[in-house]
Amino acid sequence: MTTLLAAKRAGLAQLAQAGIAEPAQDVAILLAHVLGVDRGGLALLGPQTELTPAQAVALDAALTKRAARQPIAQITGQRLFWGRSFAVTRDVLDPRPETETLIAAALQQPFARLLDLGTGTGCILLTLLAETTATGVGVDLSPQALTVAQGNAQRLGLAARAAFQHSDWFAQVAGQFDIITSNPPYIAADEMPSLSPDVREWEPHLALTPGGDGLDPYRIIARDAGRFLRPGGRVMVEIGPTQAARVAGFFAAQGFTGITVLQDLDGRDRVVAAQKP
Repeated sequence: MTTLLAAKRAGLAQLAQAGIAEPAQDVAILLAHVLGVDRGGLALLGPQTELTPAQAVALDAALTKRAARQPIAQITGQRLFWGRSFAVTRDVLDPRPETETLIAAALQQPFARLLDLGTGTGCILLTLLAETTATGVGVDLSPQALTVAQGNAQRLGLAARAAFQHSDWFAQVAGQFDIITSNPPYIAADEMPSLSPDVREWEPHLALTPGGDGLDPYRIIARDAGRFLRPGGRVMVEIGPTQAARVAGFFAAQGFTGITVLQDLDGRDRVVAAQKP
């Protein structure tokens, strides 16, 4: 039988050899997942706790996947975002803590109707709905991503207030909104080879890069958002840390006011916010 201590040691060695940046953390997450406990529950188990044969096999499979650089969230099938669990598959981006910067900013003012462009897991849309009484629409070009988002809406009890639409940005959108949000693909084509293999080889390229300089989604959003915002409505987009000046300029050129750049917890430019006059 495999003990918890032996499993931790073997997993740590396997992931360290594979070049995983934080092998101890990843082993702990995968152990907790396989054992069906949270990280706190894992800490309460003694080092001589024995894994069942099925748990040992499941752990070995999970470690093999992680050693191949598959993201943890795809292995466990979930990711925590703003305190809620979102289902994650290879069809969507893994929700990232940096995106919570946009959530915090959006919640600073009330809104009743929300549009989320490139919704992916639905983490932005559904978090904002869960924290308010608003209704909203999430659009995505990927039917598979929309399936994931719809499942998350159902699991979170938000299906009655969340609608989903297959659309290339605003193409199939109708109506007026108080706020438009988006974490669009923004990685330039020539930056893709430098991405971590965890991202480059496992996450959907459709959600990572639009090609070219990475800025075309912002050009489209800045150009068209005003037609779908009520007077005084807000638009908030996540950006790459070097894109703030150019993205802010797109909104300024379209007549938006109150343009601000917000930093994430690491002090990097992360969100551009603007308001329709």
